[in-house]
Amino acid sequence: MKIKILGPGCRNCEKLEQETINALAELDVAADVEKVTDMDKIMEHDIMMTPGLVVNEKVKVFGRVPKREEIKKWIKEEM
Repeated sequence: MKIKILGPGCRNCEKLEQETINALAELDVAADVEKVTDMDKIMEHDIMMTPGLVVNEKVKVFGRVPKREEIKKWIKEEM
C-alpha cells in the first residue's frame, strides 16, 4: 500500500501524517508513507487545498484533517 501526505509542511499536514501513521499502527498494516511537499507534485493530484491524503493513487480527502476512524476506513477499502 502506498500513502501520500500532500502539503507544504504546515501544522495540519503534520497532524494528518501522524493520524495516518497511528491508523496504520492500529490496523497493523504496513504501508509506504510519503510526504509530498513539492507544489508541482501536489497539483498533479488536482487538489484545491492542503493537506491531502492519497491512498494507492486515489485522493481520499483534501483541505482538512479527517478523524482517524475515517482514515482507517479508507485504508481498509484499499486493502
